[in-house]
Amino acid sequence: MTKDTHVLLLDDEKNYLLVLEALLTDAGYKVTAISDPETGLAFLDESDVDVVVTDMKMPKLTGQNVLDHVKKRYPHVPVLIMTAFGSIEGAVEVMKTGAFDYITKPFSNDELLLSVQNAAELALAHRRYRLLAEAMEQRFGPRQIVGNSRAIRDVLTMVQRAGPSKSTVLITGESGTGKELAARAIHYSSPRKDGPFISVNCMALNPGVLESELFGHEKGSFTGATAMKRGRFEMAHGGTLFLDEIGELSHDMQVKLLRVLQERTFERVGGSDPLEVDIRVVAATNKNLQEEVTKGTFREDLFYRLNVVQLELPPLRERREDIPLLAAHFVQKFADDNDTQPKTFSPEALDYMTGYEWPGNIRQLENIVERCMVLTPRDTIGVEDLPHEIRDEETQLKSAVDLLPVKLDLADTLDKLESALIRRALVRSEFVQVKAAELLGISKSLLQYKLKKYGITGH
Repeated sequence: MTKDTHVLLLDDEKNYLLVLEALLTDAGYKVTAISDPETGLAFLDESDVDVVVTDMKMPKLTGQNVLDHVKKRYPHVPVLIMTAFGSIEGAVEVMKTGAFDYITKPFSNDELLLSVQNAAELALAHRRYRLLAEAMEQRFGPRQIVGNSRAIRDVLTMVQRAGPSKSTVLITGESGTGKELAARAIHYSSPRKDGPFISVNCMALNPGVLESELFGHEKGSFTGATAMKRGRFEMAHGGTLFLDEIGELSHDMQVKLLRVLQERTFERVGGSDPLEVDIRVVAATNKNLQEEVTKGTFREDLFYRLNVVQLELPPLRERREDIPLLAAHFVQKFADDNDTQPKTFSPEALDYMTGYEWPGNIRQLENIVERCMVLTPRDTIGVEDLPHEIRDEETQLKSAVDLLPVKLDLADTLDKLESALIRRALVRSEFVQVKAAELLGISKSLLQYKLKKYGITGH
């Protein structure tokens, strides 16, 4: 570990610098020793430094000035303060302002090396955390919401607008449309992105267990509570709490959740001390909560607390032009996860996939892509490799008919069919209008007229 740790030494006493540089270099650290603190801070601003070791009393700048600069600009870099004028009071003060450790000159080599080692381990932990946070942001940020349809572009616009605010967000949509992915995208678009994202499924736990899961419990509060447990609200402090399937909450839990949203305080189960939390709540449901309010199964005041910003995710059947993009995305994801070569879907297979109803939405599509990747022995996945329900002609016909209005008006119906065929041709031709026109057997100018007529984005 030490060979990758860069230590910056700041001390106007050059003899100390030479001794410290030799000691830390022999221990395997990469060391930069600078006698002028202003030059040292300039170097820090241009270099990748893991640990700073600085003298307290120097001309121009003090060790406290160095500490304040580092804490403001590089809060993840631990700072060790050295001084020949040490006192308990001075140590307490400098530790209060954020120093990692306080060492009095003259010091023993072992003492200094141990302190630097501890600081280096903390720096390594910070570095790993930052890499993990960056990886999480790449995996769950807004860029992971795949698609180019108008519907999904509207979703991304809402995510970008809602993300930076503190407002509660209610995400609605059918099962499998990607509500948790949208919640994570909101989190990683917010100032809270470095804080925790804590998720809880309100339907997966019975009300008694859910209360303890959300609010935590005190030792001895019920049979089996052998120790104090922090709940999801506490765990989400400084970050985002995602409440999935919020429509399944019991009436009592709705009352308790409403209180937390109003007061931002709660008590653990079996406790009496109020706990304050700084969280942003994002909730999701596949139910129509307005209808649940009308039926009396969901509290109206809680609904309005949750429904500050509403984000509705469209079902996959309403964004069929995104299916080829999503399929390619899941192919690459599976290939990366399993260290295999990606495969491609044939144009005919994509035709069948874009014509399917997808009752399970994106989750079902991902499942089928993975199945095809596992079971198809060739590099190209054809129609014959698709599951029966997608290849079934009656299912395909039913899917098309289901898009038609209940009361058939011939002109409107023909317009809808023509619009659907044009969209399908655009998908098949990868949105190259000349190719789409050839597939439809019409001229490019006529295609452009119909694109304008039906309000279809031709790219």
